[in-house]
Amino acid sequence: QVQLVESGGGLVQAGGSLRLSCAASGRTFSSNNMAWFRQAPGKEREFVAAITWSGGSTSYADSVKGQFTISRDNAKNTVYLQMNSLKPEDTAVYYCAADGRYSRGSVYYTAPRYDYWGQGTQVTVSS
Repeated sequence: QVQLVESGGGLVQAGGSLRLSCAASGRTFSSNNMAWFRQAPGKEREFVAAITWSGGSTSYADSVKGQFTISRDNAKNTVYLQMNSLKPEDTAVYYCAADGRYSRGSVYYTAPRYDYWGQGTQVTVSS
């Protein structure tokens, strides 16, 4: 059974940092692009960041550029999201996602393109 399990969320004050992890099990995702999305209450799920299977290319939403960093460790079958200078508007449930297609050179930016999803981890930033 394929699983993506996020961890690292929590409550943090504005200006603080968190590092989210997404550990995959059931199969290796070393040849698959991975992404992070988030969903705030009453809002649609939105793209945050993505990374190609090799880690050679990353993409970010304009709202988090320069603030968040996505990375991956294929040996650990894990993808990370380093979040710095957090703001109250970053409060959301953060989801990890995997593209089921192999060795794509470019990433997708919309949720329906991703085939595997984690259960989400809550990030709350207090002002």
